[in-house]
Amino acid sequence: MEQVSFRWMTLDDVDEVLAVEQASFSTPWKREAFVQEIQHNMYAEYLLLCDRDKVIGYCGMWLVVDEAHITNIAVLPSYRGRGMGRILLQTVLAHCVNKQIALVTLEVRVSNEVAQSLYRSFGFEQGGIRKNYYTDNQEDARVMWVRL
Repeated sequence: MEQVSFRWMTLDDVDEVLAVEQASFSTPWKREAFVQEIQHNMYAEYLLLCDRDKVIGYCGMWLVVDEAHITNIAVLPSYRGRGMGRILLQTVLAHCVNKQIALVTLEVRVSNEVAQSLYRSFGFEQGGIRKNYYTDNQEDARVMWVRL
């Protein structure tokens, strides 16, 4: 079984996070985007999920006043199906509760039923559709939210 732990992302982690990002998304963020988030976005927080010292997943979020927006969440494909995404999201939501966040939102591809099922299991509800949200194929995004 994995020896999972959590820690907050630093600049030293960007390459490992980028590897998870590239393995997970058809239009991954570029390295510069993560550097910008860590160095210049005062609202951004990135929680890393690690197996021993290896980054196997992460969740980025912007916390503004009493709302959080999950910008991206991903787990390496080789670790999927083992509950790692659930553990990561559970920890992120607990962090939001500790920070007195009242509402958490995110966007998810309308075709990504696995992710939507995970989000619904934590109480996320559909809030609307963003038409042509994804630039690779103009797929719509489902906006989901949960009140904490």
